[in-house]
Amino acid sequence: MKFPKYIIAALAAPLLAACSSDDLGPSIFPDVSDEPDPNSFTYKFDKWLNVNFRDIYNVDFKYLMEDVEADMEYNLVPATYENARDLALLTKYLWYDSYKELAGEDFIKSYGPRILHLVGSPAYNPNSGTETLGLAEGGLKVTLFKVNEMDLEDINMLNEYYFRTMHHEFGHILHQTKSYPTDFNLLSTGRYDDSSWQSKQPGYVASLGFITPYASSQAREDFAETIANYLTRTPEQMELILWMSKQGWTNGSDNEDVDLDDEDTNYFCYYFYDDPSDLDSKHYFFYSEEKTFGNCQMGMVGLNGEYLTSVEEVEAYLEKLRETREIFPVEDKDKVNGYEVIMQKQSIARNWFTDQWKISFDDLRNIVQRRQKDFDIIALRNEVNSIQ
Repeated sequence: MKFPKYIIAALAAPLLAACSSDDLGPSIFPDVSDEPDPNSFTYKFDKWLNVNFRDIYNVDFKYLMEDVEADMEYNLVPATYENARDLALLTKYLWYDSYKELAGEDFIKSYGPRILHLVGSPAYNPNSGTETLGLAEGGLKVTLFKVNEMDLEDINMLNEYYFRTMHHEFGHILHQTKSYPTDFNLLSTGRYDDSSWQSKQPGYVASLGFITPYASSQAREDFAETIANYLTRTPEQMELILWMSKQGWTNGSDNEDVDLDDEDTNYFCYYFYDDPSDLDSKHYFFYSEEKTFGNCQMGMVGLNGEYLTSVEEVEAYLEKLRETREIFPVEDKDKVNGYEVIMQKQSIARNWFTDQWKISFDDLRNIVQRRQKDFDIIALRNEVNSIQ
């Protein structure tokens, strides 16, 4: 079964993350010893976690499996020590330190979650055919799944399963503290779909003004996705999404070979005629998807399975195809300027960061993008290894 990725954010509880460590005293976990066991195999890592998360940010970083911390309806396994260590190091470098560099230590200390929880396995939801990437509970706790499948060589995978999720959930915490403008919700009124978004493709929803399929589920997820994707996706990746937003899309409903009841039916943005003299021989092609394995990137899929992840590749592919056949773009009939809507949503988020938080959305993005490119996992691991 195919499991589209999605994020749950359970934020109905009172927002505890807005309290600073000064309000709460030296620790909100008084029953837990401040010092790890020096005879433990994990002593250096545990000590590093205390120094870098608990002592500074009043955060309990949980990587050992505890029944009370997990939903018993999922079949879950613990994170491995090595992956938990690496993800903790990268969480500090790519998430906490990004906000610290721009807004200072007190910003993330005041508004960040109080518990970070790692789980080794995915959290599948077979009834809906989806996969939960992360949970945010009352602004207090963020849980990340699939830690044991982490690939340090693939920044797109790291973003897709961990860091985009972190920025998404932190976006929820921030907007629960200071609401975003209601104008944002009005941009896509009547186009949200909380029941079947998981069967939609990125190109099709982009043409409706959504940065990802999950963004099309409901307004608050749209806002969090707008933040998370703008921060973590490269300029080339964002350019491709915006290219998709300008296309017309069809599921090929005028093609007898298309099963409209199949949730995996593709939406296409180009077509040609198998027989130029026969208008009934229309052949749709060129659809979008986001790979969930290997190189986790959004891309366009060509006639022979070519996977194209940049506008430059897309345009070169179409130009090459025009040398051998006449191709036509699908007419855009949805009456939505997807490009303009996405840009307006980014603008609202940008102004919200400036007006409500006094920080630059674009500067934050530049910091995140730079850190994604320059992290040295060996040097980061030495921070743990050098603990005495």
